[in-house]
Amino acid sequence: MNIAKCYEALSDSEKAKENYELSNSYRRTPSDPGPFFHGTKADLQVGDLLTAKGESNYKSELKMNHIYFTALVSGAGLAASLAKGDGSERVYVVEPTEEFENDPNVTDKKFPGNLTRSYRSQEPLKIVGEVTDWLQQTPEELRQWREKLANNKGEIIN
Repeated sequence: MNIAKCYEALSDSEKAKENYELSNSYRRTPSDPGPFFHGTKADLQVGDLLTAKGESNYKSELKMNHIYFTALVSGAGLAASLAKGDGSERVYVVEPTEEFENDPNVTDKKFPGNLTRSYRSQEPLKIVGEVTDWLQQTPEELRQWREKLANNKGEIIN
């Protein structure tokens, strides 16, 4: 994308177009090899599938069209802490079963370049393991996150 912008600045529209197209061709096919993680309070087993169409953890009236995951165990741990439900916080190692994309709710919107390594898929994620040790948020950090989410006026790109 940056190369395309440089060609644009040089008034080379043909090379700019070529590089914009190349950049866009990779938007929906992340190259992150994983491993990938999903945080939740659901008690699941290896081999289970996580699917979309669940209720959003952040907007109760919203049914999600995607299942979300990350390549950062700490991000999945935070998601587990913020998840709805009374169960224990769980972080599962997951494998996408089909194509997945960068999560547009954070990628190039809040954290350009997908520094959070956050993804989503409309297809199931297969649970292949569980992480039992990750850096947990303090009660104060969780309170701040919940407050931040409650005050977030942005729309979820579903």
